[in-house]
Amino acid sequence: MLGRPLSPGSRGAGSSGSRLMAQAGSPGQGAEGRRGAGAAPGRASWRRALALLWLAATWCWPGASGGAPRRRWPVPYKRFSFRPEPDPYCQAKYTFCPTGSPVPVMKGDDVIEVFRLQAPVWEFKYGDLLGHLKIMHDAIGFRSTLTGKNYTMEWYELFQLGNCTFPHIRPEMNAPFWCNQGAACFFEGIDDTHWKENGTLVLVATISGNMFNKMAKWVKQDNETGIYYETWTVQASPAKGAETWFESYDCSKFVLRTYEKLAELGAEFKNIETNYTRIFLYSGEPTYLGNETSVFGPSGNKSLALAIKRFYYPFKPHLSTKEFLLSLLQIFDAVIIHRQFYLFYNFEYWFLPMKYPFIKITYEEIPLPNRNKTFTGL
Repeated sequence: MLGRPLSPGSRGAGSSGSRLMAQAGSPGQGAEGRRGAGAAPGRASWRRALALLWLAATWCWPGASGGAPRRRWPVPYKRFSFRPEPDPYCQAKYTFCPTGSPVPVMKGDDVIEVFRLQAPVWEFKYGDLLGHLKIMHDAIGFRSTLTGKNYTMEWYELFQLGNCTFPHIRPEMNAPFWCNQGAACFFEGIDDTHWKENGTLVLVATISGNMFNKMAKWVKQDNETGIYYETWTVQASPAKGAETWFESYDCSKFVLRTYEKLAELGAEFKNIETNYTRIFLYSGEPTYLGNETSVFGPSGNKSLALAIKRFYYPFKPHLSTKEFLLSLLQIFDAVIIHRQFYLFYNFEYWFLPMKYPFIKITYEEIPLPNRNKTFTGL
């Protein structure tokens, strides 16, 4: 199964062109890292956390009248009716979905093989380095047995990981400026070497052409309404059954949602282990602070606005080694010593009273679905 190789841009970077199958919509703000679940606390976890901070702080950045606390946990991910036009300030080093193509309409009696694809984040740049830390990117492959053609489908940030995780503090603007958007990318070919060498390429299901066509319509709708990327899963603790405050929205969640949809359409998945990366923050119950207008507008809370900007300032891009180490100390002081984190979710700001172990990258199994039992909350 040899297909067109994945270019660097289609493996973990983004730009201002959203080419999900037949131009599903114009992009806006954007960015991505890859996730999963399951490591024990300790040195490996901290190495992974520092690797995440390093990626976010160094990669590809461009040049409260709060209501009553919200008690519905986790806070539902907000969907939108359209994608906003990108601000010219938001630029990507690697073009988003450079070889993107429309999703083909399959013949109803075609037999389509579905493949699980997983490889280390930034594998094209760092090889298996992040694979050792289990920081992985997920995608889905398809192969038509009638035509012999194969395809790759993935979801990732338009403007790199840093932009989806932290804003820009621009001196000419009162509020932090975000370049956060993610989108689906579909293109012909599967780069066997990329996925097999340091990751996974394995058959997980077989579906009909009719199922594929129905899935494609669902993906278009999912892509047009789920427009922004969310790096963090925020929970009360690492304990099983702990309260989840916020869910991530990233490449692995897209894969899981697609698997779930295929199961709803009648697909039967193989009984194999499937693990995913997830990046957790741990905190007490979050406090709602407000949106950009209520916090940073003319009638906003100036002291709160200043605190949020000061929190995000150490995450600024393009740092020298000395500046990066100093910023890392400032981040450690805010998050670990003072136990504070400001989260931007659904275009609103929340305060997280951080708790030990503060941050953790995990890699654990999330089973493949079946027709009688599918995931919820994805």
